[in-house]
Amino acid sequence: MSEAERPDRLTSGRRTTVEDIRELAGPSTPHFALQIRNRIQRLIDGLEEGDPARIEGERQIDRLTELARHSGDPRGMGPGPPAR
Repeated sequence: MSEAERPDRLTSGRRTTVEDIRELAGPSTPHFALQIRNRIQRLIDGLEEGDPARIEGERQIDRLTELARHSGDPRGMGPGPPAR
């Protein structure tokens, strides 16, 4: 699914829960870790500092960021041009 996976999670009036965060983060793989991280970030953006869902979200964001480092698809400039 796209990063807009479930718009109902973002509608006002619906409170983000720890279970929402775990539901998103649970099946993550290195390949999709950054997309899932971004979804979680959007879910917790409006939550107060001590909110349990925010705490869990921040924990999962750290985990997903680390997981993405092991994707086998490094993002960056690479080794550069071949030596002459």
